[in-house]
Amino acid sequence: MAEPALAVRRKSRPSSVRKRSRVPVRPSAVCSPVARKRPSAGDGGPPAETPCSNDSEEDMFGDFDSFYGNDSLLAQVDDIEHKYLQDKNTDIKAPGDIVLGNLQSGVQQQKQDHFSTSENKTVLKADKEGGFQMNENDPVNSNQELTQSVLDDLPSSQLLYFEKMDELSSGSRIPPVSERRNKCVNSSVDKIRSPSSFCPDAECRTRPNDFSSDSKCDLFKTESLKDHLKSAMTGNAKAQTLQVSKTKQLKEAVLSEEICVARKTIESSSVDIGPFYGLPSKVKDLFRQFRGIETLYEWQHDCLMLESLQQRKNLIYSLPTSGGKTLVAEIIILQELLCRQKDVLMIVPYVAIVQEKVRGLSSFGIELGFLVEEYAGSKGRFPPIKRRIKKSLYIATIEKGHALVNSLIETERIDDLGLVVVDELHMLGEGSRGATLEITLAKILHTSKNTQIIGMSATLNNVGDLQKFLQAEYYTNNFRPVELKEYVKIRDTIYAVDSKTENGFTFSRLLDFKYSSNLEKADPDHIIALVTEVIPKYSCLIFCPTKKNCENVASMVCKYLRKEFKAHREKEKQDLIKNLKNIGHGSVCPVLMQTIPFGIAYHHSGLTNDERKSIEEAYSAGVLCLLACTATLAAGVNLPARRIILRAPYVASDFLRKSQYKQMIGRAGRAGIDSAGESILIVQEKDKHLVQDLVNSPLENCYSNLLLELTKGMQSLLLSLVGLKIAVTQEEVDNFMCSTLLGVQQQLLSKEKSLSEITKDGLENLIEKGLLKGRISEKGHSSKCTLTITPLGKATYKGSIDLAYCNLLYRELKKGLEGLILESNLHLLYLATPYDMISNCSPDWMIYLRQFNQLSAAEQKVADIVGVPESFITKKASGQAIRKNVDSAAVNRLYLSFVLYTLLKETNIWSVSEKFNMSRGYVQNLLNSAASFTSCVLHFCEELEEFWVYKALLTELTKQLTYCVKTELIPLMEVAGVLEARAKQLYNAGYKTLAHLANANPETLVKMIEHLSLRQAKQIISSAKMLLSEKAEALQEEVEELLKVPTDIPGTY
Repeated sequence: MAEPALAVRRKSRPSSVRKRSRVPVRPSAVCSPVARKRPSAGDGGPPAETPCSNDSEEDMFGDFDSFYGNDSLLAQVDDIEHKYLQDKNTDIKAPGDIVLGNLQSGVQQQKQDHFSTSENKTVLKADKEGGFQMNENDPVNSNQELTQSVLDDLPSSQLLYFEKMDELSSGSRIPPVSERRNKCVNSSVDKIRSPSSFCPDAECRTRPNDFSSDSKCDLFKTESLKDHLKSAMTGNAKAQTLQVSKTKQLKEAVLSEEICVARKTIESSSVDIGPFYGLPSKVKDLFRQFRGIETLYEWQHDCLMLESLQQRKNLIYSLPTSGGKTLVAEIIILQELLCRQKDVLMIVPYVAIVQEKVRGLSSFGIELGFLVEEYAGSKGRFPPIKRRIKKSLYIATIEKGHALVNSLIETERIDDLGLVVVDELHMLGEGSRGATLEITLAKILHTSKNTQIIGMSATLNNVGDLQKFLQAEYYTNNFRPVELKEYVKIRDTIYAVDSKTENGFTFSRLLDFKYSSNLEKADPDHIIALVTEVIPKYSCLIFCPTKKNCENVASMVCKYLRKEFKAHREKEKQDLIKNLKNIGHGSVCPVLMQTIPFGIAYHHSGLTNDERKSIEEAYSAGVLCLLACTATLAAGVNLPARRIILRAPYVASDFLRKSQYKQMIGRAGRAGIDSAGESILIVQEKDKHLVQDLVNSPLENCYSNLLLELTKGMQSLLLSLVGLKIAVTQEEVDNFMCSTLLGVQQQLLSKEKSLSEITKDGLENLIEKGLLKGRISEKGHSSKCTLTITPLGKATYKGSIDLAYCNLLYRELKKGLEGLILESNLHLLYLATPYDMISNCSPDWMIYLRQFNQLSAAEQKVADIVGVPESFITKKASGQAIRKNVDSAAVNRLYLSFVLYTLLKETNIWSVSEKFNMSRGYVQNLLNSAASFTSCVLHFCEELEEFWVYKALLTELTKQLTYCVKTELIPLMEVAGVLEARAKQLYNAGYKTLAHLANANPETLVKMIEHLSLRQAKQIISSAKMLLSEKAEALQEEVEELLKVPTDIPGTY
């Protein structure tokens, strides 16, 4: 027997029509979900009835019909309700308590003559326009999902009404199906109450109770269902639409839901990890938009699906250069930030790479709601600001990463760090920087069991030791997106590298290039022949042993190139020269003036930061097709080429290592541009056997440098272990040392002494220096004596000061307090000049004397205070013999402070380098090192109360050295990737503040700023937005901290 269904639908109509009509139903109405509207008079329909209405002044439902024709829905509901209340079998708990389930049954009984459906069936349907319809009897579980989704579409007022009726009927007899329906209603109401809460672990916002005490009383009286439906639907119809883009709301809702689903999935370690490796599909769109990445390589997919990653185990993965390692790391980083809601630390080797990563990832941060913070040079807060809402991605150099980890351990926030990613993991084996990286990772492993470590490199060999140290899984693959062909050139013959042959080489071809006798003398290694095979159509890099050799090769090549090379992108090359002139305040290197018209330049540390950046951008854009560069380019920013030429198998005077060779040739072949990449190593006959060993030998092993770098390695580690209370007894220190890479490799590296003896010697040395207090036990006696750190020791490790200089720095700062000359900043600059630059300084005594004589009388006193008398400088300049001993370190340090002093006054690296007869690259390096060291000295002074006076002075000096520009340009130069020349362009174009830049239009920016591509403009704007957001967040955190109610107010419980 058919059971009735109930339908309601709102339709738009002229406001003048406000009547309720009753029209016989057509046969097709049974199949249609649309309630029919009475035809207008013009259509020839019957005249409308004039209803008796005391309900309201404006009846909004006057011309809406039900499906079945004789009565309007509301009239029928009214009739049914009256009959139902008079029925002796009604299921009512108390007067006015109406049970929804039974009322629905009454409605259904009344409609049996009009519909035919299966027995016991109830379905509640709703279309998008507000109608709903009920049928009863699905099996209890079969239609649960359908019911849930259907109820989601109901207006909130109706769902809240159902919920209230459900509460009122608690304790009454409710059929199981009704229970299920009510449960679904309640679930849907929860979603309405908190629309932003898409996943179970999200916090629900409590919705204010809409019912006053009076209305509650009224509700318990017999309230007409008709009245309630009509008033609810009237409210829905009259409700104002929010002036917000529905498309934007929908996108934000989808993104939020996907993030929550991904977070829940990752927490449950499920294999099915959502739309894009556990991330919102928007992330995939952003990779396509910002990087042009459509799909991942097969190895990248395999790596991301590793069970070890799903289980949050540490991982080391190794692939050839250009294989796409960074993309995998970035996806894992985004999973941590968005899904697990933890901070992330990314450690990279060089400042330039930090800035490149900050620029590249700021766009993602803006779109996905996390912060990108730069920790390089003098930049970075210690400890970082604790964010309440947004999570942070810290991108740091090795040294800054170590200081950051120390500050997190000290403030007991190391568990906030969910992930640490290390780029170029093989750096563990490279000198003092490797020792610092090892110390950082060892501390993380010891202090936080929840922090995951991911290490990647193209050049790893003894992976077993690194796995044991990092407690990590290992993944490797030989994939390269572009095939790499390795060649060796001896005389005019090119051989292919082939490990299967006996000597490792097979004949490939003879060079086909006609050389004149003059050209043969100028280019005995046939570099021009190798270069002209690829340029200007394709790009080429020539790696040279020294900086001078780079410039010579660039000059030689352009001398013998045909004049047609000048015509290739001639205007853009002239623009590049013009830009370099602006950077140099009218000066351009004569070598670059000669080579750039041919599309050639050199690239080494002798360039200023601005020059290097301009040349890199021109090469990436194809304006320059050939760079002669040193080995540092191979480990720095990503500048691939069709052909790589190694001028000689040497770096300076040292023979090339296999890892260096692999990094250089790894730049060959650009994915998506080149079908193949080539590397050609130029070899002299005398080096042939060495090169055979080089190309066929395995990669070098990675060994701990804690012992080799004593003050920056072992002693630095021991000091910070005690200072951070990670290990405070000799026994605890010994246990910690066993978990380092040195502990893993102790049998190889410490044959003369045991690791315990080395540790004991290190602790004794620190006690002698006054950095630690305590007593070390004799051999064979276990000591439980607690070690403590002295104020000087704490200042040393918190300032990241080299232990070789910490006592000297303390003495000089102490001496400065006796008579600090503040007429200018010369005395402060002397104290902030880095010690490790002194040994490379060779003063020009005539320049020294000239600069000294230009100082004021007060400034000349600085020289006397630091121990460099005027008579000494005068005698040195005139070549006289010196009887009195003067500290050469103080002499050199004062000379370097003169360079910095002049630089801050003139803010022009070119003029200062000419004035002191130094390369502009050396002056640039001195400036960068001084800014970083001044920041370290500032942190050193913050830990010693006696040096309180230095805090304000050094804070300002750090800023001056970091930017070395006029004050008005500093806000713009805070943006990652904006250097002095670009800051001047932006300032002159009217972009004078960070807010101007953050709200700029990229197309307008490109039009107003010369030599700026759209991609660069977008990156600058994203970086500015990120920095502005970071500063705003920091201020908001301060406000919330100030307004936070203390939990320990006296007299409260």
